[in-house]
Amino acid sequence: MVKALTFKGDKKVKKRKRVDVDEKFGDASASAGKEVKASDEGDDDSWVTAEASGDIVGPIVFVLPSEPPTCIACDPTGKVFASPLENMIDGNPATAEPHDVRQVWVANRVAGTETFSFKGHHGRYLSCDKYGILSANTEAVSPLESFLSIPTVDTPGTFQIQTLRDTFITVKPSTSSKASALPEIRGDADSTTFNTTLRIRMQARFKPKLKANKEEKAREKISRKELEDAVGRKLEDDEVRRLKRARREGDYHEALLLIKVKNKHDKYS
Repeated sequence: MVKALTFKGDKKVKKRKRVDVDEKFGDASASAGKEVKASDEGDDDSWVTAEASGDIVGPIVFVLPSEPPTCIACDPTGKVFASPLENMIDGNPATAEPHDVRQVWVANRVAGTETFSFKGHHGRYLSCDKYGILSANTEAVSPLESFLSIPTVDTPGTFQIQTLRDTFITVKPSTSSKASALPEIRGDADSTTFNTTLRIRMQARFKPKLKANKEEKAREKISRKELEDAVGRKLEDDEVRRLKRARREGDYHEALLLIKVKNKHDKYS
């Protein structure tokens, strides 16, 4: 294999690490207790920003309003901590992707409510106790593991994550004297501030709007041969255009019927 020409002093391009969510979680939908149901999610494993509460489903990353950028993570013992983000474009947290499976949570709507549960890589749920301490040790969802995801009014693409006690998940400066100390994550903020404003990154294949667009494009795709087979004869260019347009606009069968009726009239005229 021929390698690209390099010169002394050239900066090495750092490759982005990527987490194979399906491999680490088994199947993203199955790992959510089979709560995420998807017949054909496709293979788009890119990450996008959730823009509305209805977008939040499947594997997600909670991007915290910290400097340097961090996200909510948990270890196998259920300890919740701020984890540095490495996968970003030009250091922009709005482009963040996980590089460590501990940074990924699987989001699902709690049945019959407007709240969400967030399951960690170890199969246990994010929880907030009465003291505002976050952990991920429980295997079942109760009110302690249920959170509201409220879009931030003046900052599109961000959310306030509210607990059952009407407090919010927030970041606080570390009490450690170390310069490299990461912020502390708590669930006891009484009001919304910059420190409670989180961005949620999610896999594109689960985003309803993108899924709808893909399904629409799939419906639009039909070959001339398929159209001619449906009609039973060779078609003129304008007839092909008319049927393709009808397929996009949702009245394909009516347009097809008109052309078939026209065939019979032409045949017996």
